[in-house]
Amino acid sequence: MDFIRQLQIFVTVAEMGNFTRAADTLHMARPGITKAIGELEKNVGVRLLQRTTRRSNLTGEGEALYAKATELLREVEVTQNLFGGSKERPSGRLRIDIPVALAKSLVIPELPKFRQLYPDISVILGVNDQPIDLIANSVDCVLRLGELPISSMIGRKIATVKMVICASPEYLEKQGIPSSLDDLKDHMTINYFSGQKHTPLSWYFSHNGSVEEVILSGALMANDAEAVVACALIHMGLIQVPGILVSEELSQGKLVRVLGEISDVEFPLSIMYPNRQYLAPQVRTFIDWIIQTTDSQKGLWIR
Repeated sequence: MDFIRQLQIFVTVAEMGNFTRAADTLHMARPGITKAIGELEKNVGVRLLQRTTRRSNLTGEGEALYAKATELLREVEVTQNLFGGSKERPSGRLRIDIPVALAKSLVIPELPKFRQLYPDISVILGVNDQPIDLIANSVDCVLRLGELPISSMIGRKIATVKMVICASPEYLEKQGIPSSLDDLKDHMTINYFSGQKHTPLSWYFSHNGSVEEVILSGALMANDAEAVVACALIHMGLIQVPGILVSEELSQGKLVRVLGEISDVEFPLSIMYPNRQYLAPQVRTFIDWIIQTTDSQKGLWIR
């Protein structure tokens, strides 16, 4: 078995967590997986995996090889797909990362259509509200809400997403309905935070034709958009989230919009990908597809 194939099997075992799931993913017999890993360890001269009956964990040397192997396999795939008819029938693995707020409402419902159009592309979907390093985590592209950080990545705005401020009817009945920014000091807010410093993210308001940024103190913070919504549904306070995330709750009356037009702020929705001269066909295919998918869903919450 050639070295590249051994690396492909090793990466799959590392990502699946054990030999059996890797064998199922690769449509191989488990003994073939075991043999390939053994040959690879012999080739590199170190032990790469600590094996138990249920799980295979990477050794320190295995972690180092995994990082290098994923980078190498990505370049091999790009090289293989530079020419020929692969653009017409893209294949291979596609690693994408999207915010929680867009996962269930925008992307996941449309994935069956993507699968039907491109059956040879294997999607690895990360749903994550935390910052992620595309290169270190071997991610092909990410969707992000808000202004993009300065980066060597390519960032392409594909839409804007309307934010809303809302709370449960029970909370508003008890605490009153705010009618101005000044009223918020008398209300409980559920704040979202990102990163390890646990600093609450700002709330945004439309004021005199511009956007005003305000940091509100609250008794509760969460780093997951769906957790923020869940807290609002049990009457714990006001939240500011993308409208598409709470569209169903608003239509059913489980949540109620407040503060009218001053809360109608729009965030850019962008796709980011590594600054490479050549994109693998499956990455370019997904970028084109998600732009078309977003365009088809533009309306009240996406513009």
